[in-house]
Amino acid sequence: MLRELRPAIVVFIGLTLITGLAYPLAMTGVAQALFPWRANGSLIEEDGKVIGSTLIGQYFTSDRYFHGRPSATLGPAPADPSKTVAEPYNAVNSMGSNLGPTNKALIERVKGDVDALKAENPGTAVPIDLVTTTGSGLDPHISPEAAIFQVPRVAKARGMPENRVRELVSQHIEGRLLDFLGEPRVNVLALNLALDRGATK
Repeated sequence: MLRELRPAIVVFIGLTLITGLAYPLAMTGVAQALFPWRANGSLIEEDGKVIGSTLIGQYFTSDRYFHGRPSATLGPAPADPSKTVAEPYNAVNSMGSNLGPTNKALIERVKGDVDALKAENPGTAVPIDLVTTTGSGLDPHISPEAAIFQVPRVAKARGMPENRVRELVSQHIEGRLLDFLGEPRVNVLALNLALDRGATK
């Protein structure tokens, strides 16, 4: 019986070492050598401190900043960790809302967001990505239209000319990958950092 088991055990151990140890270490080494910034999480530093990543959105609420897409991620409730509460852009708990299009809570939330945005920028159509969540809840990007929609609010809150804020948006539009994959987009954190720098000049 041992004669029959030995080849299976040897193959199991060999494949475990190759696929579970050697291959991941080799890929990690290649990534660190060729793309260290990306391999380490595409982290953004300001004054020597990590303040975020280009891959994960952040929750901005002040009128002085551009806002990202709604996020449905949850976190443990402070008073009762067995329960959850809304915690936007919680990278530990990446998820969508799982609410269907006929769900009353979803309909009311979207309607409330649309009404608030229409009050903020009357007469302008509300971009769909400003009221809908993504599957991960962590998307760091919005459409150029969503960024332009927010220009009047941000400019007013900062006392900046709208054309200057619109110019910053234009400078931060990322094109399609290889000119045909995906859609043009704006990284909200990168735009807000540029906005802070521009506002102090």
